[in-house]
Amino acid sequence: MTGFEAYLDASVEALRDARKALDPAKIEKAVALIAAALAADKPLLICGNGGSASDAMHIAGELVGRFLERRRALKAIALGTDPAVLTAWSNDEGYDGALARQVEAYGEKGGVLLAISTSGNSRNVIAAAVAARKRGMSVLALTGEGGGKLAPKADLVFAVPSRSTPLIQQVHICLYHYFCAEIEKRIAGA
Repeated sequence: MTGFEAYLDASVEALRDARKALDPAKIEKAVALIAAALAADKPLLICGNGGSASDAMHIAGELVGRFLERRRALKAIALGTDPAVLTAWSNDEGYDGALARQVEAYGEKGGVLLAISTSGNSRNVIAAAVAARKRGMSVLALTGEGGGKLAPKADLVFAVPSRSTPLIQQVHICLYHYFCAEIEKRIAGA
């Protein structure tokens, strides 16, 4: 077996483990929360660090643009993508509050924050979740095994049962692609 084949096998195993661990009813509840917020023109704010920040941009791109269906643009905003805002706040006040500051700017009651942290312990993502709660937003968390310190700050937690960052991220991609497809069906069908 090659290294690539072994990696693919580990990926398949991570997906199988996630299928057993993630509650389909909670997944449908998350889809319903996001779809309802977007249908009411409330924001979906998405945040993370590193690869999870890239995932946030990916999700926003699918929902502002389109995933599979032709439909209106949706109010999905990836936080942390404006270097002027991010560096100004981080320089003056510290990086830990940079995403929370953007939640204060763009968050609305009835909106949703999708917080992505493979460890569940990213301080700036946790601060964003706290800020979202203060604004009356629902908080959904995509994490790795156990959920970390982010878990108690979220309404719904999707903790992938793995400690491998790349494998967690691969499952997150499957999960948020499902979110995008289902949200789009609901919005396009409305």
